Amino acid sequence: MASIDLDKVLDKAWADKPLPEILAAPVGALKGVSDRDGELLQEAFGVKTVADLAELKYVRWAQALAALDSAK
Repeated sequence: MASIDLDKVLDKAWADKPLPEILAAPVGALKGVSDRDGELLQEAFGVKTVADLAELKYVRWAQALAALDSAK
């Protein structure tokens, strides 16, 4: 299983929270994602939480394409 440095991907306020709380957090909990970005993601794709963003089909498609490119 891959590990991740939560301090690098989360705002300071979220770095010490348990994973279920992080997944239920607004996308603004991610470092570099503003509250306005979160509003736009919700308007465009219905994304409200970090978990919603992870499950967004467009994110999954982009990850799959990137994986195909790195496999060549």
